[in-house]
Amino acid sequence: MSISKSNNPALILIDIQKAFDNIEYWGGQRNNLNAESNAGELLTLWREHNLPVFHIRHCSSNPNSLLHETKEGNQFKDIVKPTGEETIIKKNVNSAFIGTDLKERLDNANISTLVIVGLTTDHCVSTTTRMAGNFGYTTFLVSDATATFNKKGLDGQTFSAELIHETALASLNEEFATVVTTDFIKQNIQ
Repeated sequence: MSISKSNNPALILIDIQKAFDNIEYWGGQRNNLNAESNAGELLTLWREHNLPVFHIRHCSSNPNSLLHETKEGNQFKDIVKPTGEETIIKKNVNSAFIGTDLKERLDNANISTLVIVGLTTDHCVSTTTRMAGNFGYTTFLVSDATATFNKKGLDGQTFSAELIHETALASLNEEFATVVTTDFIKQNIQ
């Protein structure tokens, strides 16, 4: 399986924001510490091939959130900082499609293939990926360019970030998206 550059595939970078550097705030442990680096590699590749890039920024409506627009945490991490011509989409819910013009922009540009990376695997990445699949886009989710944090279960049990990540990916694979790696994308974009 390859990803054709002639199909103008879009790279969707979800919520790669400075707030997620505060690991304690989000759960105390994080998996896949190379996620941003891998996303940065793909961003470089997309820029080299002049392919469409969409940066998604979570702008919490809660003024106390680290992701509120007035907080430093709302800013994109430097490794994937947008350039002047790249599209930035602001959202305030888990899906990059709800309350935004993302779908309209993709459709107007005749984009039918999406490559999704970002934070966090089980929240905004998962929700956006599910909607992308339901909208009929050919969707690739890059497993090593996404990450998440520990979660507390209903009984107070702690579930590891890696377990949360892996189960989120398993729920999405071959249902809403094809789960791949950064190396797969780099080797199969033609």
